[in-house]
Amino acid sequence: MSAPAENESAGKRGPSLLESLRLRGVRKTFGSLTALDDVDLDIPRRGTTVLLGPSGSGKSTLLRCINLLERPDAGSIDFGDGPLRLGGRLSARTVRSVRSRSTMVFQQFNLFPHLTALGNVTLAPIHTEGLPKAKAEARGRELLEKVGLGAKADDYPDRLSGGQQQRVAIARALAMEPDVLLFDEPTSALDPELAAEVVAVLADLAREDRTLVVVTHSLAFAQRVADKVVFLEDGKVLLDGPPKDFFESEDARLRRFREMVSSAV
Repeated sequence: MSAPAENESAGKRGPSLLESLRLRGVRKTFGSLTALDDVDLDIPRRGTTVLLGPSGSGKSTLLRCINLLERPDAGSIDFGDGPLRLGGRLSARTVRSVRSRSTMVFQQFNLFPHLTALGNVTLAPIHTEGLPKAKAEARGRELLEKVGLGAKADDYPDRLSGGQQQRVAIARALAMEPDVLLFDEPTSALDPELAAEVVAVLADLAREDRTLVVVTHSLAFAQRVADKVVFLEDGKVLLDGPPKDFFESEDARLRRFREMVSSAV
């Protein structure tokens, strides 16, 4: 039986501007564990939304559901041109469309070791988007320059530090020109000095006309770049608002979390 027509059209990139990414009733279970429990969330365009919460709260699962790396059991996602019902069968075309609109940057850089930095950045635009090689390489060099690695375009990943590899991964994500950039703990695998390099790039992106969703445990980073903070626990949204609502809250649970994270630094 074919999927509903809505599923085939909702994920397509249309001419309308993305005003917000809207999630409604998103539910995800792993056996008896409920990772996301009917999550409703609006992620505003041209801003940085930071997802906070204890380990196992559902932050990374939510990020992966936006990109359909995890398939939700129920709910809908709307990039601004119509809701896409989740939980049923989705065509490969719809999944590709969603992933072209919401590109993920992972903790572990996932670069191809046999390709140079430039080769990693240009691979998808050439082979997935059909961009001519010369145009993809020109754009790739611009993006590597943007993340401070213009001189490293022809270096292979094993010649790059962890921070440099993560910056290549960010340039690779930017090359797909997505509506939403998703970052899953982008500095957690790095020591503080290398993490600072990546944070500086993310802060620059946050000041641009981009939509970023970042899972992090760094309260300092959240204070620096967040336009909106979402706090999750046990798969539920406990707070959804401007940063001051989190950082100035006297709620016992939020205060305990802030103290716990700060003491761990």
